[in-house]
Amino acid sequence: MRQIRAELGAVAKADGSAVFEMGNTKVVAAVYGPREVQNRSQLLNDQALVRCEYSMANFSTGDRMRKPKGDRRSTEISLVIRQAMESCIMTHLMPRSQIDIFVQVLQADGGTRSACINAASLALADAGIPMREIVTSCSAGYLNSTPLLDLNYVEDSAGGPDVTVGILPKLDKVTLLQMDSKLPLDIFETVMQLATEGCKAIAKELREILLDNTKQLEFRRGG
Repeated sequence: MRQIRAELGAVAKADGSAVFEMGNTKVVAAVYGPREVQNRSQLLNDQALVRCEYSMANFSTGDRMRKPKGDRRSTEISLVIRQAMESCIMTHLMPRSQIDIFVQVLQADGGTRSACINAASLALADAGIPMREIVTSCSAGYLNSTPLLDLNYVEDSAGGPDVTVGILPKLDKVTLLQMDSKLPLDIFETVMQLATEGCKAIAKELREILLDNTKQLEFRRGG
């Protein structure tokens, strides 16, 4: 698995934020809320409304083609991230409010979907949003008859099937499972298990990052 780096509180005006890196893939996430629902027709009396917006910076891939805002891929990934976050946020504790999650890819080198989910989890924790547990995500693929964990762009572009998994590690609950092509069942189980182990390894790293951040905050406050 590629090296993981993260920084909390990167966006000063947000209630919570994080920059998250997996290898050369770099993502920033910002969370605003819980706050008053802006569109009253979307208000939910028994829980918080969770909204998510995903985008890629024009310079993130080195590709000179501009991607139009609101394209199908961005809409689909926004939905995937929102559904993954809804599985962990205790929305029933914040009725009649909304939580906005903004995620932007600054540098893309494979595994952007997983990186976005991991960044959003850290940003939610930084914002103090009540969660059952942090969601973590990782991808795994099958290339040249070999299962591979956490594919970079070159490996992902080689044409082999890959699986993206999101889990609540302590609850052992799968919140996301996406495949881009078919796999025989026995190989799928191997790749799925590899991705799940990757999620658990990332969860351990994220908890250490959050713990270090808490210690730094206590030190600054003289705790």
